[in-house]
Amino acid sequence: MEIFDYDNILLLPRKCRVESRSECDASVELGGRQFRLPVVPANMKTVVDVPICTQLAKDGYFYVMHRFDLDNVQFVRDMHAAGVFASISLGVKAPDYATVDQLVAEGLVPQYITIDIAHGHADSVKNMIGYLKQKLPASFVIAGNVATPEAVIDLENWGADATKVGVGPGKVCITKLKTGFGTGGWQLSALKWCARVATKPIIADGGIRSHGDIAKSIRFGASMVMIGSLFAGHEESPGLTVEENGQRFKEYYGSASDFNKGEYKHVEGKRILEPIKGSLAHTLIEMEQDVQSSISYAGGTKLMDIRKVNYVILGGDNAGEHLLM
Repeated sequence: MEIFDYDNILLLPRKCRVESRSECDASVELGGRQFRLPVVPANMKTVVDVPICTQLAKDGYFYVMHRFDLDNVQFVRDMHAAGVFASISLGVKAPDYATVDQLVAEGLVPQYITIDIAHGHADSVKNMIGYLKQKLPASFVIAGNVATPEAVIDLENWGADATKVGVGPGKVCITKLKTGFGTGGWQLSALKWCARVATKPIIADGGIRSHGDIAKSIRFGASMVMIGSLFAGHEESPGLTVEENGQRFKEYYGSASDFNKGEYKHVEGKRILEPIKGSLAHTLIEMEQDVQSSISYAGGTKLMDIRKVNYVILGGDNAGEHLLM
C-alpha cells in the first residue's frame, strides 16, 4: 500500500477545456441538496456558531453545527424558522437519544444529522444509526470518524448515508501522540484506501492546510472536505480574540481538548492561536475560485472531473507517476 499525505502529492494537468476558470462548476450534491463548494467548516466550538451556520446555509454552503453546550432541538426549530436546512451533530450517549426523542415528539426533522465521535467504528454508533433510521428516516445520516475500509463498509451496512474519514490528522489533534493510532501523516492515502470500498459519499476530515488540498481530497475519493484551521481565525469566528505583540489572533482548539471538555480527561486535542484572516465570506470566495482553477487544470468543467487526473508522489522509495487505472 502506498503511504502519502497532501504534501507528497501533486496532481498532473490535462488539456484545458474552458476559456475562463469561472466557467468551472465547483458545486457538489450531498443528501439531495446542491452546495456551492465541496467544503464544510469543522463542527467545532471555535469554528462555527449559530450565526455562521445560518449565513452559510443562506449562501448555499453546507454546514454541520457542533454539539457542545447547545440545545439541538431549539437549533433545528430556529433554522427551520429562518427558512434554511438544519444540520446537527449528535454523540451516542443517553442525552443524545433523548434529543432524538424530543425532535420526534415535536415533529422536527433535521435534514442532516452527523454522529460525531472520535472512534466511530463502534457498536455505539451502529445503535445510534439504527435509532435514527427508525425514528427520523428522512434525515441524511453522516457517521464517523473512521480510518479503515472495514469501518466504512460497516458504517454503510449499518445504514449511514455518508461516512467521515480521518482520525487525528487535524492541526489541533494530538491523537497520534497520545494513543499511537490514527491517520495523522497519511490522511490522503487513508482516504484513497477507504474510497475504494465506499458506495456512498465520503467526507474527508482533517489535515487540510491549503486550498489545493481540497482538489487532492476530491481526486482520491472525497465528496466533501471538512476543514478546521483554515476556517478558524476569521473576524466572525466564535473563538476568543487574543492580542499578542500587536497582532490579533483567534483561539482554536480541538473538540477532545481540555479547553472544550472543561477537564483534563481523555484529552486528544490542544489549543492554538490562529492569526485573524479577515472575513469568512472572502475566504469562501477565494476557495471557490481556487477549486474552479483546480477543475480547469484537470481539463474539466465540473468538480468530479478532478477524479480523472494522474498524479505523482514526491520523494520516497515509491516515488513516480501513477497512471489512472
